[in-house]
Amino acid sequence: MNLPNWNFLFQGLRRGENRQFAVIGLGRFGRAVCGKLHELGYEVMGTDINEKLVATVMTDKLVSKAVQLDSTEVTALRQAGIFEFDTVIVAIGNYLQESIVTTLNVKEGGVENVIAKASSSVHGKLLKRVGADRIVYPEYEAGAALAMTLTRPSILDRFAIDDKHCIVEIRIPEEFHGKTLAELSLRSNYGVNVLAVGNDDCFEINPSPEKRLDKELMMMVIGTNEAIHRLPFCK
Repeated sequence: MNLPNWNFLFQGLRRGENRQFAVIGLGRFGRAVCGKLHELGYEVMGTDINEKLVATVMTDKLVSKAVQLDSTEVTALRQAGIFEFDTVIVAIGNYLQESIVTTLNVKEGGVENVIAKASSSVHGKLLKRVGADRIVYPEYEAGAALAMTLTRPSILDRFAIDDKHCIVEIRIPEEFHGKTLAELSLRSNYGVNVLAVGNDDCFEINPSPEKRLDKELMMMVIGTNEAIHRLPFCK
């Protein structure tokens, strides 16, 4: 069971009334965001200045609608209806000026929740200054996740909630085999909470304290990064 990297969208997905997203910038990151949201059943509009990228996301059925436009032009954004969306994801990461101007335009256009991709910490600070509600660093997060899986092989997947907290999917260690969650008292002993136990075919969400663990299964736990690192991982 792979954990999707939802930290760039958490705020939007928590709001049950929000079913529409606009993604500005249809490079690899923007396409991935469009595809996942569309797969989950959300209405997604994709935009890019590159007409070929716009045509491609429509052909690949990654969006509900796609529009070719220059996002640094306020009039173009307004005519496309971008300002009517509750959440807009600015997925322009490699063009600093375009990213910042677009974020400013969208925020000043009245969009409540603006999530922007940054390529560096300086870029992120500038995006914050012009009103971005949330900054994401996909390259950094991917690198951190890779480092974690290389150094902690029992971690199958990791999702960072913020700088201090994460959810991880791990193989159940030998030390936990045959014991119940109540016997392990993971919250008291390690400072983590178990969200689910199972395998790729079926996970039991919010398992009972009497749930007996098996080293052949996996579990998903939430906690601080420090608490997660205290867990006895399989070698």
